[in-house]
Amino acid sequence: MDSHFQKVKNYIIDLDFTILMEDEADGLMVIESEENGIKNLVLGVEEPLLIIEQSLVNLKDTSAATYLNLLQKNRDMVHGAFVVDETGKRVIFRDTLQLENLDLNELEASFNSLSLVLSEHSEELLKVAEK
Repeated sequence: MDSHFQKVKNYIIDLDFTILMEDEADGLMVIESEENGIKNLVLGVEEPLLIIEQSLVNLKDTSAATYLNLLQKNRDMVHGAFVVDETGKRVIFRDTLQLENLDLNELEASFNSLSLVLSEHSEELLKVAEK
């Protein structure tokens, strides 16, 4: 895990993201990029995967229509998807990448997908979010 953790860390630095927290022993990193609208993005280096999660909103409406809308938006995403946590109320952007063949372009594409999701769907997400 050490070499993969360091590889991911180096990519994060190359992409000009700020590392807010890192725990190599647990394979965790929290990063941000204000210019991309990304805050508290959690990276989990868990062999054989890199798990990327960005908590987005808590839902005030957990109806089937709200979940259907989120699933339909997943179709437009190039990388990652909207998921909900175990409570069914928290919407998270999640992507998983293979560590073995991970390269800078692939990781950047995942981050770009998140930025695009935030810019294209933020108003809709705020409408269904708890205040």
